[in-house]
Amino acid sequence: MPAVEHTKTDIEFMRKALELAHSAERHGDVPVGAVVAFGDETGAVGFNQKEANHDPTAHAEMVALRQASARKGGWRLSGATLYVSKEPCIMCAAACVAARIERLVYGCPDPKGGGAGSVYDVVRDSRLNHRVHVTAGVLGDEAAEMLREFFRARRAQDEL
Repeated sequence: MPAVEHTKTDIEFMRKALELAHSAERHGDVPVGAVVAFGDETGAVGFNQKEANHDPTAHAEMVALRQASARKGGWRLSGATLYVSKEPCIMCAAACVAARIERLVYGCPDPKGGGAGSVYDVVRDSRLNHRVHVTAGVLGDEAAEMLREFFRARRAQDEL
């Protein structure tokens, strides 16, 4: 498969999502970060906070979507792009559809639980009332390595 060129904007926002992923890691959560953008403007940010908040829905995407909706004063995020370091799960993919996200850009795939093409394809399911345009693989190697390192360190700590 030929390499896909990613825009400068996609790379810049994904770098921000990766920075946010480091914040999740510092708080003991799986390193995933997300940015909701309206054009070239950041509308909201989020990182995984499941452990910190004792909340199974506090995924990076959900945190960012909630914040963007609150700032916008409505749940419809038409025209927005969601940048996330790892492919969204089915819950987060469904939230993208519900929020009418125009575009989803993610770093690395999630072959065990991805909801945007790897395991399920919720965001492009023709049976739903909205479909999301997807761009995958933006800084995907960096995102995947961050996750590998996190779980490698966690396994090593569990062995102690």
